[in-house]
Amino acid sequence: MNIVVRTIETIERIDRLIRLRATGTPESMASRLGISKTKLYRIINIMKRFNAPVIYDLEKKSFIYENSVGFNFGFYPIKTERKNH
Repeated sequence: MNIVVRTIETIERIDRLIRLRATGTPESMASRLGISKTKLYRIINIMKRFNAPVIYDLEKKSFIYENSVGFNFGFYPIKTERKNH
């Protein structure tokens, strides 16, 4: 599988876990995702480069978003107005 596709799929999974407040520690999250802790941090840094406000909350022992954000990757039809001729 293409590395770009795998990375996007991993970002989608991380986003879902953050929204569910179910990431756990970096070690447990990396294990759940089937990646190394180093790779997890690389992907989180990619997310941050795209303005994801991801931080690790020591009290909750979970990654969280500092602010509410939306994430969606893909191509979707855009409704356009049709002019009557």
